[in-house]
Amino acid sequence: MIRRATPADAEALSALSRECFTQTFAHLYAPGDLSAFLDEAYAPDVLRAELADPERATWLLFDDAAQASFPESPIGYVTACPALLPHPDVAPGDGEIQRLYILQGHQGCGRGTLLLKTALEWLERDGPRTLWIGVWSENYGAQRFYARHGFEVVGEYSFMVGDHADREFITRRPAAA
Repeated sequence: MIRRATPADAEALSALSRECFTQTFAHLYAPGDLSAFLDEAYAPDVLRAELADPERATWLLFDDAAQASFPESPIGYVTACPALLPHPDVAPGDGEIQRLYILQGHQGCGRGTLLLKTALEWLERDGPRTLWIGVWSENYGAQRFYARHGFEVVGEYSFMVGDHADREFITRRPAAA
């Protein structure tokens, strides 16, 4: 099951964001850098403000098999927003998939595609537009996934986690004809 998140979901989204980011990336960072990043990026108040922003949308993914016993335990999510990536071709009106996270052990079975398609449809609800996604340079699975959905690497930047700079690729999908 997938549903649009509301500001009331900020605490659950914070816990999920922290867990997903830690599962995937914790091995890259000093504990202090990781902790500071998680507190800055995924604090409930930060996420509550994002969830209240009408120019942004987040959808939560739930495990259908676990719905009866854990109805409010999301296993993944996607966030779409106006494009913010540091690329000279980003233009007003462009959209971005800012985050697409799924807990380890729940990846596969089309869950990422369901989240991505939901966000892409929302971003293009008023018609085709250029779309952007940032992806870690060593996340080869995510790069292949986004390429299957029409995104091509067009640049890179440093994604900062504390004092640590990750090489992040900037991908773009041109507006559909």
